[in-house]
Amino acid sequence: MDIPGWFVWLFLGLAVLQVLGLVPVIRRLRGSDSAVRFEARLDLLDVVVSLLLFGGMVLSLAVAESWFWLTCAGFALMAAVYAVKGVRWLRTRERHTA
Repeated sequence: MDIPGWFVWLFLGLAVLQVLGLVPVIRRLRGSDSAVRFEARLDLLDVVVSLLLFGGMVLSLAVAESWFWLTCAGFALMAAVYAVKGVRWLRTRERHTA
């Protein structure tokens, strides 16, 4: 089964948007507040993991199915990043209500 060319271009366009999303994250990494830098590190990890996910999808669809493990690793890492972000969000929410 052949993948249509527009599908690959769609994934590449989304990957370019993710790379452009790195610019504000890198600027926040240079901040002086440690909490802002930690959030920026989490956002940076989120962008890198989503690029891994997109790259795994494109390679597994366009080149060979043997690259599907990149997609699985991307999903696992993305779940871990979102779990850490969720725990931090719950902790800050508890601090503000107390």
